[in-house]
Amino acid sequence: MPEALKVSRTFAFLLVDKFPMFSLAAAIDTMRTANRMAEEPFYAWTTVSATGEAVTASNGLQINVQYSLAELPAADIFFICAGLTTAFEDKPKVIAALRNLGRRGAALGGLNIGSYILAEAGQLEGHRCTIHWENRAGFQERFPQIDCTGNVFEIDRKRYTCAGGTTSIDLMLEIIRQDFDPGLANEVANQFHHERIRSQTDRQRIGPERDLTGKSEKLRKIVELMADNLEQPKSAVRLAKAVGLSVRQVERLFLRHLNMTPGRYYMSLRLERARELLRQTHSPILDVALATGFTSHSYFAQSYRAQFGRSPSDERRTTY
Repeated sequence: MPEALKVSRTFAFLLVDKFPMFSLAAAIDTMRTANRMAEEPFYAWTTVSATGEAVTASNGLQINVQYSLAELPAADIFFICAGLTTAFEDKPKVIAALRNLGRRGAALGGLNIGSYILAEAGQLEGHRCTIHWENRAGFQERFPQIDCTGNVFEIDRKRYTCAGGTTSIDLMLEIIRQDFDPGLANEVANQFHHERIRSQTDRQRIGPERDLTGKSEKLRKIVELMADNLEQPKSAVRLAKAVGLSVRQVERLFLRHLNMTPGRYYMSLRLERARELLRQTHSPILDVALATGFTSHSYFAQSYRAQFGRSPSDERRTTY
């Protein structure tokens, strides 16, 4: 067995109201399986809440925890697990605890939208991070100085973040790979029928086409360029040039794989980002329009209604 097995690692998971059960279970079960495959209890884990009382997950189940913040045990990485909301009881205690851990040089992590809480506590300054795709637009609006990549997970020095769901598995598999070797990480992945271990450079879902796996690499590159340039959309000529194709070749590529033109697809990406901003932020509708490449309020409203069947102002009223 690797020399590392002589020293075990403990991860603490701080659970807040409406945390995502699947993200937590995926992370813990990956470590449990690593222990079984390695035939050694290398990883240990503890659960924490602000007060030490049970926490209700987003699926309605109550989970008992082992510790409160006041009796927080030592841990190699301290993860905060948050899901449906960033507003919860005892949040000031959580923010204070994260700041205290950061001052002490602790390694901190976030599952799902835990990155948002870490950012509010000032613990992601100067670090790359990621967050669930549905919350990325709001995060970037609130914390424009933080590099939120949109990848499935990020490890940047002592900061570990992932988008939740199955990306919790990928993050833990990368930790296992670093602690042991790729062989053990692959053994663990196989136990979950996790066919491909995603790397830190893998992107989350982009736009309405949720899975571009197996499709043209040049198509995927163009879609990534589109997603990264919503405020100032790139021209068809520049997109085509970036992948070494003609505009006509790009058009055929999109029609063959996505059954729509590049322009229509680009518009759908911009409008989806606009909807996320309308739902997640209080930014004025005109600011949302400008942030997604629309210079005309009327054209933005017309396009939004055509895409979603309601106006931007109706979207905002429904959300708030």
